[in-house]
Amino acid sequence: MAGQAPPTLFGPLFLSVGAMKAGTTWLYSVLERHPQLHFTPEKELHYFYHRYVDDRQLADPVRLRLAKERYLEKFDPDRANPERVRHNLHWVAAYLSRPVDDLWYRGLFTRPPGALYACDFSNLYAHLPQEAWPRIRASSDRLRVIYTMRHPVRRLWSHVKFHLQITGQLERLRDWTPQQVDTFLRRDFIWSNAEYGAALRRLRAGLPEDSLMPLFYEDIRNDPRGVLRRIERFLGVDPIDYPEAQVNRQVNASAAIPMPDFFSDLVAEDVARITSEVEACGLQVPASWRDTVAAGPPR
Repeated sequence: MAGQAPPTLFGPLFLSVGAMKAGTTWLYSVLERHPQLHFTPEKELHYFYHRYVDDRQLADPVRLRLAKERYLEKFDPDRANPERVRHNLHWVAAYLSRPVDDLWYRGLFTRPPGALYACDFSNLYAHLPQEAWPRIRASSDRLRVIYTMRHPVRRLWSHVKFHLQITGQLERLRDWTPQQVDTFLRRDFIWSNAEYGAALRRLRAGLPEDSLMPLFYEDIRNDPRGVLRRIERFLGVDPIDYPEAQVNRQVNASAAIPMPDFFSDLVAEDVARITSEVEACGLQVPASWRDTVAAGPPR
């Protein structure tokens, strides 16, 4: 039709790019119940990181391993719903197709009736270069991005524990000296998630103001339903009543190992800098960020 804008590649796109261990899994577990939000079976597709940062992220062996571990051997034939299994197998076939490009990504989303947004939650997207964001936005009818942050010390401790837990190395943490802990937490795959200011600057340089919503984990903990309403308004979707059990559910918790007394001292100067950088972006950080022991029990 004359004068009508051509359709974009991705349609409306909702990305959560929050720092690891800052509430993104909880957001996913609740928001996937919203009928206007369509998620694929895989929470973290990592496609845009693959395209703009590291094209090994979705190499054939990586996708084959994930498909085998999560989708091809995980159902009980005596209890499984055949339609659900069939749906997953169709999706896995698309996930394993080639080449891994924009059309591949679009093909992973088969929006059911009523769904508005294609939704993709990946912590790696916080590390995209700022020039990637205008390109993603140009391929979307509407792009909305949420970036979550958490008390820097508590997030780092939770991240360290979680990584050692999932790699079967948790016992090492009990015997490490402060120097060994410091060396480990400053490895790039851990530390880069702590640099909130740098991530915010990249996001704000590449996105218009109405496309980006920074969030604090502490606000999610203190007022989960209020935060969910803010997200619905940000996306322009209908408010719904989320089940109480789902809202109050703890997900993806790291091991219950108390933070050692020396830990906050290891990162004190960095945390002061990071907090100042977040404030320089015009955000008011939670009061608990000023106190490394005031944000509730470590998780």
